Amino acid sequence: MFSTLVTIILFGVPAILAITLHEAAHGYVARKFGDRTAEMLGRITLNPIKHIDLVGTILIPLGLFLMAKFTGGPMFLFGWAKPVPVQPRNFRDPIRNMRWVSAAGPLSNLAMALGWAIVGKLAILFPGLLSGGLMTMVLFGVQFNLILMALNLLPILPLDGGRIVYSFLPWRWAMSYARTEHYGFFIVIILMVTGVLWWLMKPLMMAGVWLIGALTGM
Repeated sequence: MFSTLVTIILFGVPAILAITLHEAAHGYVARKFGDRTAEMLGRITLNPIKHIDLVGTILIPLGLFLMAKFTGGPMFLFGWAKPVPVQPRNFRDPIRNMRWVSAAGPLSNLAMALGWAIVGKLAILFPGLLSGGLMTMVLFGVQFNLILMALNLLPILPLDGGRIVYSFLPWRWAMSYARTEHYGFFIVIILMVTGVLWWLMKPLMMAGVWLIGALTGM
């Protein structure tokens, strides 16, 4: 067993990387399509300080972690960073380009989950690298990134999945759908409290687990 401080570090490293790279990916793809807003604000960076949101990146994940640790309940962690500012009017094709900008975040989490799995595979192949701390970090890195991927792919505005759905809707339907964004945060909280959120995310997470297993044999 690790001390609480060591456990926080082992979990904190992959969590901060997951949230930071998720937001940086949005900014990077936006720049590729012609919007340099995030770049000018210094948000296309791996420096977590630029992306950290006090509540979403620190307080909520830490609170959920401590609650699970001291109550013995299941650990379900999620969080968010400061959203990367994007100006679709700067895109060459605003609707289609915004679809890819939105998808970049969840895809970056899938890529990071795969990266952590590869680290775990290498640790197993080369026993000198293997340690309890490393495998704890690997397992959490995979899990946390798949959680973020699945959560953000849900078709709820302002989540990335909601923006992807918006980009496919006819104009009139899209405008009606956009009005639900004001209630998105409360919808997610209600789904989480009732336990429905997990069941909505589970198929997406299992698809990610299958893909990672197929690619790495883990």
